[in-house]
Order: sequence, then C-alpha cells, then structure tokens
Amino acid sequence: MMKAVIFDFDGTIADTLPVCFYAFQAVFKEFDNKEVNSDEIKAMFGPSETGIIRENLVDSNHDKAIELYYEKYLEKHHDLVIDNEEINNLLQHLKREGYKLGIVTGKAERSLLISLECLNMKDLFDVIITGDDVDIPKPHPEGVNKALELLNVKNTEAVFLGDSDADILAGKQANVHTIGVHWLPNYQTLEFSVQPDQMFVSVNEFIESLTNL
Repeated sequence: MMKAVIFDFDGTIADTLPVCFYAFQAVFKEFDNKEVNSDEIKAMFGPSETGIIRENLVDSNHDKAIELYYEKYLEKHHDLVIDNEEINNLLQHLKREGYKLGIVTGKAERSLLISLECLNMKDLFDVIITGDDVDIPKPHPEGVNKALELLNVKNTEAVFLGDSDADILAGKQANVHTIGVHWLPNYQTLEFSVQPDQMFVSVNEFIESLTNL
C-alpha cells in the first residue's frame, strides 16, 4: 500500500529554472564579468546552487557571490516563477487523502525555502531533503533513502516523481516506484534514458492513477 509521495522540485513541483538562470547570470556577470546562457548553466547542474558557484566561479569571493545569488533569486521569484494552481491542488489533494509528502532536490535549502514560501507550499511537506543534506547528489539514491527513513516508510510504500534521468535513476536505485513527469513547461529530460515505471504529462493523469498504486 502506498503511503508516501516524494517529489523532485525543479521541473516537477515548480518551474524555477527561469529565476535560477537569472540569478546565476547576475552572479557570473558581477564577479567574473562573464555572460552565461541557460544551456551553459544547465551543464553545471548536479551540485546545489552554492556548489555550482564554488565549482565554476573564477572569482574567489564565493561567499559574496552566493549571497548575491540568493538576493537575485528572491528579488525576481514572483516575476519569473508562476504559481501553478494544478500543482497546489494536487498537493492539497494528497494531504487530504492522508499521504505523507516529501521533497528530494539538488537545490540548496535556502533557495528551496524561498520558493516554498513564495509559492505558499512551506507547510505541505513532511520531509525535505536538499542538496545541502546529502554527500552524493542524484542519481545516487542517498537523498531518496534519507527521505524514506525520515518518513518512516518502506521503499515499497513510496513513489518518487521527477523530470530528469537523475531522478529516475535515484528512485530505481532506492527501489521505489518511479514516475517520470512532463507536466511543467521546463522539464530537464525530453526522453528518459532509463524508463520510469510510469510516465505522466498531466497532473490529472497522476491523480487518476492513484487508486491503482
């Protein structure tokens, strides 16, 4: 019996890539005097935002750069991240049905909390695992396994939803039911290289499937 629904965040719960790109572009322009496009930023993905800055910024003033990133992220969040009513309704529905909810994301805790606050979602999740909480990011299963432990559910009692190969691989390595989603405009993987157990392109499809999980 399924007891928990664990989500990736970016591209799954919220389309925060536009504000991530904006904030990274501001940081690289300010500190390295370098223009970076969205594809170049995507190629840096894996670590949390703080990790990306520490690994890729030439300027050694990483702490100030990280502060600027969060400043810009918060400043433009309302303009660049759309409040998705369908996703909000899904989360409320799952809570009403008694499911435990979790997030496993590569995002840093600070930016995730900014997003959850801006999107009025901060009280919906029972467990949040960010890029700051793991030693090895997805596709390693550490984050998913930590979420299962904190939610106090077995791997057979949870599903993991994500929009990237890293999500599906992490879920499979944690032996949970994996669900690939392409229901937001900016998702990371056009075609999954590892097939998820299920695939949904709309929130309603997923809601309808819940009775069979």
